[in-house]
Amino acid sequence: MSSLWTPGGEHNVPREPEPAVGAPTGLEPEMEDAIAASLPDGITLDDLSPEQLAQAEEAIREMAAVREQVLSAPAGDVIANHAMGLFELGALHLSQQTPNFAEAGLAIDAMAALVDGLGDRLGEAVPTLQEGLQQLRMTFVQLKQQADTEA
Repeated sequence: MSSLWTPGGEHNVPREPEPAVGAPTGLEPEMEDAIAASLPDGITLDDLSPEQLAQAEEAIREMAAVREQVLSAPAGDVIANHAMGLFELGALHLSQQTPNFAEAGLAIDAMAALVDGLGDRLGEAVPTLQEGLQQLRMTFVQLKQQADTEA
């Protein structure tokens, strides 16, 4: 405990504990903040080994690069890519030994919502997406009729 002298006498002044300073990581403060924000509760930068810090730094840098790539692509292209993913999902469910019509139907409906709902806003991919959607719908109907006939 410290004291402070005043004309009215000496007064005891409690000291604040010194804030704990972690070991230097060698990282830029922004990178330290980004890594710290990604850690689970109860884990601090001090808990990580130098190798783990290096891995975390690399992961943060890779995520930033991917984010920049996504932001540099037109939104229509990204959405068209997702629509193709829905096409693939629907086709996979239809190509099973026993087609899963409920899951395929959901993927087809989701693709249709994008393709029909956004139309020309999807750019050059629209004709390809429309053709793929038409083929997927036709395959669904044919396989469903075949399954109903066999049942």
